Amino acid sequence: MDAIVSAAIEAAKAGGEIAQHYFRTNLSVETKADRTPVTRADRESEACITRLLSQRFPDHGFLGEELGERPGRGDARWIIDPIDGTKNFIRGIPFFAVLVALEEAGQITAGVMYAPALGELLYARHGQGAFVQDQAASANDRRVWVSDVEHLDRAMLIHGGLNDLKSRPCWPAFLSLVDATARQRGFGDALGHSLVIGGQAEVALEPEIKPWDVAPTKILVTEAGGRYSDFSGGHSIYTGTAVVSNGRVHDAVIARLQEKRGE
Repeated sequence: MDAIVSAAIEAAKAGGEIAQHYFRTNLSVETKADRTPVTRADRESEACITRLLSQRFPDHGFLGEELGERPGRGDARWIIDPIDGTKNFIRGIPFFAVLVALEEAGQITAGVMYAPALGELLYARHGQGAFVQDQAASANDRRVWVSDVEHLDRAMLIHGGLNDLKSRPCWPAFLSLVDATARQRGFGDALGHSLVIGGQAEVALEPEIKPWDVAPTKILVTEAGGRYSDFSGGHSIYTGTAVVSNGRVHDAVIARLQEKRGE
C-alpha cells in the first residue's frame, strides 16, 4: 500500500471515529444555504481529516463539503465529504460514510470510502485495483470486482430519493430503466455506490450530486472494473449527475437517459 492510500485511510478512519462518537446522540442540526443539514460532527470530522492530510502533504490543496476550498501549491488536492449521508446519520441510520479522494492534475487517482457504523472500508489507487479492508486484519485486504451481468433485464438498479428523481427531467428515463431492470432498490449515497463496486448491484443513478459525493466512487468503480460517467456519458465529477455501473450495462443506461431526454 503506498503512502497516499495509507494516509487517506488513516484520515478517513480518524474522521469516522469522530462521526461515531456523535452517532445516535442528541446533536443539534443546522440547515445550510443549500437546504442540506449539517452538524458539529460533520465539521469536526472534516477539520480532523484536513489537518492530518495537511501534515503529510503540506503542498496539497483541499475541497471539502463543509470547509470549502483551500488552494495548494501544486496540481494535487484532496476532496472530502466528512459524512456522506448526513440525513441518515442524524436519524440514527448506520448508512453513512466518510469519503476522501485525491485529485491530481484534474484526475481522481486515489479514493477511500469508509462506513464506520458498518465497519466497512473500500480503497483504490489508480492502476492498482480496488480493495475492501478486513477491519480485523488489514494484511488480508481483498480485491473487489463489479458483477459480470451483461444485460439490463438481469440488473439491479440503485437509486436515491424518488422525489429527487421525480422533480427532474430524468424521471421518464428512470421509469424506463425501472421497466428494463430486474430489481430496484433505493439505498442512495455511498452505500448504493458500494453495492455496484462490490458486485451486488449493476447500476446506481445520481440525478443531483456534488464532486465530494462521488470523487472516491469514480476511482473505486473504475479500479473494480466498472465505469463512471455523468448522464450524458462524460467523465467529469463536476457536472451534477452520475451513473455508476459495472460497465457492461453502462451504454444501455446512457442510451435510455439520452433517448428520454430527447422526447
